[in-house]
Amino acid sequence: QVQLLESGGGSVQAGGSLRLSCVVSVSGYLSSSHCMGWFRQVQGKEREGVAFTDNIGRTTYGDSVQGRFTISKDGAKNTLYLQMNSLKPEDTAMYYCAFDSSPVRCGARGRSFDYWGQGTQVTVSS
Repeated sequence: QVQLLESGGGSVQAGGSLRLSCVVSVSGYLSSSHCMGWFRQVQGKEREGVAFTDNIGRTTYGDSVQGRFTISKDGAKNTLYLQMNSLKPEDTAMYYCAFDSSPVRCGARGRSFDYWGQGTQVTVSS
């Protein structure tokens, strides 16, 4: 069983930065293989993949955040991060952390993840 807890959201002006965190808590055995990612969703729209990373450190980014966002992990802290720079009003959304025990097609599987966090709101004003 995996629980995910996001934090770090908030309100920022355009051009600013935020860093989101996702603490991963595991009960029982879990293989080291995995895919983790960040999604975002605006009310009334589909959940959109933002950034992904697997157990060997490969990363994938959505076109709209490429070059501005960076996904990273701290294994010692069981924490996934999303550093968001040069934020734009269109980045405003609820951001979700996701985890899956399979690393296959990590950045190209859509929303097929076993575990999700509750989300953290990011609001960017112009």
